[in-house]
Parts: sequence; C-alpha cells; structure tokens
Amino acid sequence: MSMMKRISTIFRAKANKALDRAEDPRETLDYSYQRQVEMLAKVRRGVADVATSRKRVELQMNQLQSQSAKLTDQAQKALGMGREDLAREALTRKSGLQGQINELTVQHAQLQGEEQKLTLASQRLQAKVEAFRTRKETIKATYTAAEAQTRINEAFSGISEEMGDVGMAIQRAEDKTQQMQARAGAIDELISSGALDDASALSAGDDITRELEAMSSQSDVEAELAALKGATGAPALDAAPATPAVESAGSTDDQPAAQQVPETEKEGQS
Repeated sequence: MSMMKRISTIFRAKANKALDRAEDPRETLDYSYQRQVEMLAKVRRGVADVATSRKRVELQMNQLQSQSAKLTDQAQKALGMGREDLAREALTRKSGLQGQINELTVQHAQLQGEEQKLTLASQRLQAKVEAFRTRKETIKATYTAAEAQTRINEAFSGISEEMGDVGMAIQRAEDKTQQMQARAGAIDELISSGALDDASALSAGDDITRELEAMSSQSDVEAELAALKGATGAPALDAAPATPAVESAGSTDDQPAAQQVPETEKEGQS
C-alpha cells in the first residue's frame, strides 16, 4: 500500500510540474474572462425573460381591465333599461374579472421586483466583468513584458537553452579546428625532419628505388665473390679460354678441326 501511495504521489508531482510548465497565465485569464462573459450573458437573458413575463402579465391585466370597464358600462345600460337581472349578471362577471386582475397585479409586482433585482445584479456583474477585463489586460501586458525582458536577459547572459546550445556548438567547432591545426602542424614537422616521407613522392619513386636497390645488391655480391676467389686462389670464372690464333694451313673443309695437327707440333716431331 505504501508503494502505491509513493507511486501516486510521484505521479501527481510530475503531473503538477508538467501542468505548471504548460500553463500560460494569459490563456488562463482569457478563459476566466470568457466564462464571466458567458455568465453575464445568461443573467441578461434571465432579465429579458423576466421582463417578457412581466410584459405578458401587463397585457393580460390591461385586457381584463378593459373587459371589466365594458361590463360596468353594460350594467349601467341594463339598469337604465330596467333590466336589473342583466345588470347583476354583468357586475357578477366584473367581480370575477377583478379577482383575476388582483392576482395578476400581485404577480406583476413580483415579476417587477425580480426584474429589478436581476437588472441590478446584471449591472454589478457587468461592472465586475469590465474591471476583470481591464485587470486581465494589464496582467497580460505585464507578463508579456516580463517574459520578453527575461528572454533578453537570458540572451545577454547566455544562460538560455538556445544560447547554451549555440555556445556548445561553437566550442565544439573551435576544439575540432584546433585539433586539425595541431595535426597538420605535426605532420608538417615529421615530413620536414624526414621521419615521415611524402606518400606521393614514395609512390612516384618506387620503381627507381627498387631498381637501384637491386643493382646495389648485385654489385655487393660480385665484390664479395671476387674477394673469396682472391683468398682461395681459384681462377676467375669470367676469364675467357685461350684459343689458337692461327689455324693450320693444311686444314681442309672436309677434315675435322680436331684431326688437324699444328705446324709447330709437326716440326717438333721431325
């Protein structure tokens, strides 16, 4: 049960806070003024209804009074003609009409008093509504001015939500700019010191560099091989074999060169 109470309390607190944020005093004042105007309109309709009823009673009273006067005249004429019975009947009807007239007179007085009360209440309510309207407009103007002043002060001080977001965006942009400048400066220093070669230069000179390295490696191998030969006394592989300078004069085309004997060798034999 305590958990439910806590949840209910938290919910009401959050709802109250949300409503407080969403509530605009100007809208509330306008709504209150609208309700008062509607109430004033109802009071005025009530006054009009009472006045209409009073006027209807007055018309009925006038009709009954006219009939009563007519009966009085008829009674007088009947007496003049010696018809006392007719005169008595006319006066009897007049007496009945007089009772209705008296009732309508009382009702008329009540309606008139009610109309006066409602008229006075309507006037007072109208004065209150007019005063509330004037106060409402004053409060709305004051609230609007205070709201504008608050926004201006927040804009100048930079504490408003919008200005805070703008300030954070500017700060992030400045931080990124400084980081990029530092990175560019570091790369320039590394390239200048040779610690970091230019990628475009490396890509352009790759073929030449590889060819020079291959030639240097081959030259090192030949030099090391010549040094080893000199240390062991082995003949050089690149020395060309001795060939006879002059071939035998007696050699023919159909005698193989291997069977020909040089002239010097013949002389030695003889």
